Amino acid sequence: MIVNLNLRNKTVVIIGGGKEAQKRINSLLKQKCKIIVISEYVDSQIIKLVKTNEIILIKEKIQDMKFISKLKPNMIITTTDDKKINQKIINNAKKRNILAYSSDNPEESDFSNPAIIDFEKMIQIAIFTGGVSPAIAKKIKIKSETTFKKIINKEDVAQIKIQKVVREIAKKTIATQNQRKEYIQRIMIDNEIKQLIKDNQIKKAEKRAITIMKELK
Repeated sequence: MIVNLNLRNKTVVIIGGGKEAQKRINSLLKQKCKIIVISEYVDSQIIKLVKTNEIILIKEKIQDMKFISKLKPNMIITTTDDKKINQKIINNAKKRNILAYSSDNPEESDFSNPAIIDFEKMIQIAIFTGGVSPAIAKKIKIKSETTFKKIINKEDVAQIKIQKVVREIAKKTIATQNQRKEYIQRIMIDNEIKQLIKDNQIKKAEKRAITIMKELK
């Protein structure tokens, strides 16, 4: 089962500072969570994120599990080359009901990482092998990416951006869920909105969507 965890305002600890850690950090940055990296050595790309205050770095080598009690994370991801440490982290996290993932042991991890085809952080398509073969998932992602980019266009992405803006307003102004669904359907088929999107006038399309909402009242 593939799920999208809501990690907003949660704390995620990543053990390790290499390329694997960087991959995990990149996938978490858009989640609006607190990211803490613990590692004695870190890549230059991670250092850049520390300097821009996007992540927190604790520059030390993991010797024991005291960091779990101290930081109280909601999730731990370990990417080190030390299998014993990785396993120890997974075991301790599970005892404390903390979600844990080890890059060298997906079978005992609480979740797996699919290969993601991303469209402006608005649409994601996951290629997933249940953690059995991340390499094959990545291979299929590369093979299928071009095809999906032909199917999903800028108009689809723009519609999602518009809906993201107006949904919050709709929740406060449109009484029932069925009415909100009807409203979303209307802005999806509205010819003026479609043309504005084609002309790359997204703000005007948003205003048109809000006008339609007012007409429904």
